[in-house]
Amino acid sequence: MKKFTFIDLFAGIGGIRLGFESVGGRCVFSSEFDADACKTYQANFGEYPSGDITKINAKNIPDFDILLGGFPCQAFSIIGKKEGFNNETCGTLFFEIERILKEKKPKAFMLENVKNLTAHDNGNTFKIIIKHLEALGYNVHSKVLNALDFGVPQKRERIIIVGFLDNVKFEFPTPICVSKRKKIGDILEKNVDKKYYVKDEIKNSRLQRLKNKNYPKPYISHENMAGSITPHPYSSALRAGASANYILINDERRPTEREMLRLQGFPENFKIVVPYGKIKKQCGNSVAVPVIRAVAANMLNAIKGLK
Repeated sequence: MKKFTFIDLFAGIGGIRLGFESVGGRCVFSSEFDADACKTYQANFGEYPSGDITKINAKNIPDFDILLGGFPCQAFSIIGKKEGFNNETCGTLFFEIERILKEKKPKAFMLENVKNLTAHDNGNTFKIIIKHLEALGYNVHSKVLNALDFGVPQKRERIIIVGFLDNVKFEFPTPICVSKRKKIGDILEKNVDKKYYVKDEIKNSRLQRLKNKNYPKPYISHENMAGSITPHPYSSALRAGASANYILINDERRPTEREMLRLQGFPENFKIVVPYGKIKKQCGNSVAVPVIRAVAANMLNAIKGLK
């Protein structure tokens, strides 16, 4: 397999990096703003990411083949509506990706974001993003992919945007066969410490509101806005800002740190160096590694000319 280089922007704890390293990529630069995420990243990759991307000159970034970024989505600037196309993305973190692509002109990029990006502001935000990427000379492809289809027991839908300078033939990966997908039972730890178990009153309250009282264990349930408890044979999407008991296993306990990492497809040797609340936030902000690996493999197939 040919080696290629990439940069890891808005790196978090390195989920996207893991996916691209697994198909032969080498990271030459990373950037992350959050100090706790940087601590986890350093423990696992041996490097502390550069800080705030808005303060980094694109000229100082080493040359690379593919730009990667799970960029945070903030609303786009109203200024753009008054000042035209060039200023539409000002003040957003997408603008940082745009200026680096403009300066470095890599062969390709892959961006990841929440599914709702496609609907934000009646689809205008997404249209602006695609238009700006195409204006830089890239052939752009986008699709919503679900982590459930790629082997982890978590329903997590994310928009993936990829682009190539050359007009290559690219297709998004297809779901893996059901028999190869992990089930909840495959990711659960045995002999879990009692600190993960919820108080009896929480447990009883959840069980009373459980939609299907005879649902087979193990299951994962979450509480929706209306307060009803729905069991599933998979986890709902891990969320950075979710309440402590947002998802519970068998309505008895919270998932452990390792179980949350497994729900995102992280390897068993991934080091946990921050407290529970922080790893919960980091997993919620991260990506399902098998989804990224599948996209990375298809991108490489498309760019057969990578040196």
